[in-house]
Amino acid sequence: MKVYGNILETIGNTPLVRLNKLTSGISATVLAKVETTNPGNSVKDRMALKMIEDAEKAGIIKPGATIIEGTSGNTGMGLALACIIKGYKLVCVLNDKQSKEKMDILRAVGAEVVVCPTAVDPSDPRSYYSVSRRLASETPNSWYVNQYDNLSNREAHYESTGPEIWDQTDGKITHFVVGVGTGGTISGVGKYLKEKNPNIKIWGIDTYGSVFKKYKETGVFDENEIYPYITEGIGEDILPANVDFDVIDAFEKVTDKDAAVYTRKLAREEGIFVGNSAGAAIKGILQLQDQLTADDVVVVLFHDHGSRYVGKIFNDDWMRERGFLEEEYKTAGELVAKHADSPLVTLYAEELVSHAIAKMRKFGISQIPVLKDNAFVGSINDSHVYQLLMEDPSLRDSPISSIMGAPFPVVNYSAHLDDLCKLINKETPAVLVELPKGGHHIVTRYDIISAMS
Repeated sequence: MKVYGNILETIGNTPLVRLNKLTSGISATVLAKVETTNPGNSVKDRMALKMIEDAEKAGIIKPGATIIEGTSGNTGMGLALACIIKGYKLVCVLNDKQSKEKMDILRAVGAEVVVCPTAVDPSDPRSYYSVSRRLASETPNSWYVNQYDNLSNREAHYESTGPEIWDQTDGKITHFVVGVGTGGTISGVGKYLKEKNPNIKIWGIDTYGSVFKKYKETGVFDENEIYPYITEGIGEDILPANVDFDVIDAFEKVTDKDAAVYTRKLAREEGIFVGNSAGAAIKGILQLQDQLTADDVVVVLFHDHGSRYVGKIFNDDWMRERGFLEEEYKTAGELVAKHADSPLVTLYAEELVSHAIAKMRKFGISQIPVLKDNAFVGSINDSHVYQLLMEDPSLRDSPISSIMGAPFPVVNYSAHLDDLCKLINKETPAVLVELPKGGHHIVTRYDIISAMS
C-alpha cells in the first residue's frame, strides 16, 4: 500500500501548470508553481515544518511547548499542522487586515488567535511583531518562531522548492517570479536556481506601501514608502533577515486593485483558485513582459488557496466598496440595475421643504424629483436647499413648489452612458431613467463618476 505516515509527509511535490489565457500576449512560456496542493493549502507548510524540526534538533523546543508566531495566516496554518502531529500548543498573532477566513481556519485547527491593529509602527507595543515577542516572554515553555529572521525559512525552499522547480522544468527555467513577504521563498529558491544557472533572473513582486523595491534600488530604507495597503502576504515595513537582496535581481510593484482584479481573473480565466499574492504576481509579469522573449521559461509561484479570500477578493460587495470591481456600464439600464430593488424616492409639490430635508437625511441622498398629479414637475437638491435656507430659514415651512428647480431630464432605459454624461452637468445633477415595466429610477452625477472610475 502507498500510504503516508502522517499529513506532514504530504508537503511538497506541488504541480507546475502552464498558464494560457492571461498570458496569451506574452511571448515567453509562463508556468505556475501551484502550492495549494500542500496539506495546509499554501507554500508556507514547507518552511513551517522546517523551522519546527530545526528547533527540535537544536533542543530549543521542549515537550509540551507553546509555539508562538506572528503570521498573515498561512504560516500559522503550516505551524498548526505540525503542532497537531507533534503535540505542541500554538498561538497565532495576526493583524486585522487579514481575512476572517484565515482566522477561522486557524481556530478550526486548534490555534489560539490574537488580533492586532495593522496601521501601527513595527516597534509599537500593539504591533503583531511586538505582541508576538511579548507573549513568548510571558509564556512558560514557549518558543517564538520569528519567520522573518529565522533562516530555516529560506533554507526550506533551498532544499525543496528550488530543486522541484529545476527538475520540473528540466533546467530550462530562465525567470522565477514570486511575491515577497518574509523573503524565504524568493531567497531560498533564488539561491538554489542561481547555483544551477547564474543567468536565471529572480524577480520579486512588491506592493505600494512596502519598502522592498526602493531599498533594493537605492539601499535606502525610506519610511515615507510605508503606508497601509490591502494586498495580503507580500510587502513589508521592515527588512527581514530572510530577504537576500543579492539573490534578487529586481522588484516590481503592483497596486492593490490590480492584485485583486488579477486574482479573480486567475480563477475565472485559468481555473486556478488562489490567493491575493498570486494576482499580484501574474500582474507583475504582465507589467514586465517587454523584458521577456519567446525562448524564456518563466515560473511564477502561487502561494495559497482562494478559499481564504472568499469574504474579500471573491466578494463583489467588498470589491465594489474599494473601487476594485471592474464593471463596464454602457447603458442607463445597466447603471440602474445594481440598485433596481430600491424604490425611487420622490416628493410632492405640496409637501413642505422640511419634509424634503427629512427624506434626504433618512435615505442619505442629495437630490429628489418632485411630483404633481403623477407627473414630474420639478426637482430639489441639497446644495440649492442649503443656500436658500441660509438666506431665509423660514423657508423650511414653505411648500416645495416655491423653491424647486426644473424637473430632471427623462431618458430611455437603453440610453447610452455617453448620452447621460452630456445631460448631467453643474445645473443638472441627475436624470431619470424610464424602466421597461413602468416607473423610473434616478442616475446621479456620483453614479456616473463611479461608473467611469
